Amino acid sequence: MTSLDLSVSFQESFKAYDVRGIVGKTITAATVEATGAAFVDVLGLAGQTVLVGGDMRPSSPEFAEAFARGAAARGANPKMLGLISTDELYFACGTLSAAGVVFTASHNPAEYNGMKMALPGAVPVSSDTGLFEIRDTAARYLADGIPASAPGTRSEQDVLADYAGYLRSLVDLTGSRPLKVVVDAGNGMAGLTTPAVLGDGVLPALPLEIVELYFELDGTFPNHPANPLEPENLRDLQAAVVAHGADIGLAFDGDADRCFVIDETGNPVSPSAVTALVARREIARAKAAGEDTPVIIHNLITSRAVPELVAADGGRAVRTRVGHSFIKAVMAAEGAVFGGEHSAHYYFRDFFNADTGMLAAMHVLAALGEQGTPLSALAHEYEPYVSSGEINSKIEDKDAAVGRVRNRFAGEDVDIDELDGVTFTARDGSWWFNLRPSNTEPFLRLNAEATDTATLDKVRDTVLELVRE
Repeated sequence: MTSLDLSVSFQESFKAYDVRGIVGKTITAATVEATGAAFVDVLGLAGQTVLVGGDMRPSSPEFAEAFARGAAARGANPKMLGLISTDELYFACGTLSAAGVVFTASHNPAEYNGMKMALPGAVPVSSDTGLFEIRDTAARYLADGIPASAPGTRSEQDVLADYAGYLRSLVDLTGSRPLKVVVDAGNGMAGLTTPAVLGDGVLPALPLEIVELYFELDGTFPNHPANPLEPENLRDLQAAVVAHGADIGLAFDGDADRCFVIDETGNPVSPSAVTALVARREIARAKAAGEDTPVIIHNLITSRAVPELVAADGGRAVRTRVGHSFIKAVMAAEGAVFGGEHSAHYYFRDFFNADTGMLAAMHVLAALGEQGTPLSALAHEYEPYVSSGEINSKIEDKDAAVGRVRNRFAGEDVDIDELDGVTFTARDGSWWFNLRPSNTEPFLRLNAEATDTATLDKVRDTVLELVRE
C-alpha cells in the first residue's frame, strides 16, 4: 500500500464520533502517530497534558505509544494511563481537566481498533468539535512529515483506584442485601474494572458475590464477541445466571462503557427499563438536593414508558436524536441529571455528562438490593409495553422505502416527525415506530413499540413488507 493509499483509507476510518479501522490496513502506528500530532495542533494542546490509554486489544499498547510520540513531537505532555476502559478515560479527562484518547474499537471484532477522544471535562471530540480537522491535519502530516517542535515530556498515572472510589461515592451499595452477581466481561475491560469497583481488590468488600465469566483480558475474544447487543452473545451469561441461582447478570461490551442486564430467570432487562429505573433514582436524589424539576434525557428509540415515568415522578423528559455526541450536548445544555439510550449507553451529570456502564449497573444493584423482590418483578414495573428491538433491512434505496411507508400511513390518525429518521405515532397511543437509515451501511433500521403483542406484530409486519418489497 502506498502512502497515498494509506492516507485515503485512514481518513475513511474517521466516523462522526470516533475512529474505527482494521489494524495494519486502515489504522497503523504511522497513521496514529500523525493523529497524535494533529490532535495537539488542532485542539491547541501544546504545553498541556494529554491523557493516553488503551484497551486489551493486542495493538492498543503500540498505538498508545505512537499517539504519545506524535503528541510529544508537537509539544504536548503525554500522561500514559495504561490499560483503561472508555469510561476511565472520561473519568480522567473530567477529574484531571485534560484532553485524552483511548484506543479501542468497543464491540467490533478483533481485527479492528480505533480511537475515542475527549476534551478536558470529558467533552467528546466529534465531527462537530474538531474530529474531521484532526483527520485532515493527520493526513497532511502523514504525507509531508510532522513539523519539528520542542518536544513535551512524558509521565505515567494509574487511575483505576481513583475511578473505583469515585463511582463508589456516587452509589452506596454497603447497605444492600446480599446479592449473587454473574458478570460477563467478554474478555474485555470489565475484567479489570469490575473487581476494582464491585470487588474487594481495591476498596472494602461489598455485600456482593461476584461470579466471573470471561474476565481474562484478551482482545482476540476467544469466547464470544464483546457485543452484548447481539442476543447470541448473552447466552453464556443467561445460562450462568440460572445455573448459579444468581440474582442478576451483567454483560459489558469490549471497552466497558455499555452494560446489559439479565434477570434471575435468565431473561434480558431492556435498556429502556434500566433507563426508567435509573431515572427514577436520579430524579429522587436531585429533588432531595433541592431541584424542582430534574431533567432526564432519552433518545427517540427508548420506550414511551421512560417519559411517562419521568413525568409521573415530577421530572422533565427531553427527547433527542440517537448518538452520544447529541446526548452529551443536550445533557450539558439542559443541566440534565441523567440520560439513557436504547443501546445501553447511560449518561450521568455526576460523571461529567459522560456514559458509564458500570455506574448504571451500580444503580440497578442498589435498587435490587434495597428490596426483597426479584429483579424480574422489579423490571416488570418499568416495561409496560412490548417492543420489536432493532430490525435491520438491507435496502439500497432507503428514501424510496421510507416513501412507501409514508404513503401507506398517509391520511391515517398518525403523527409523523423527523427528529432522527422518521417516527410514526398512532394518536390513540397504541403504537409507534421509527425508521432510521444507517449513515455508513445500506441498512434501514426499524424500532417499534405497542401496547400489546398482537398490535406490535401487525405494525412490524406491515412496515417490513413495505420496506422490503
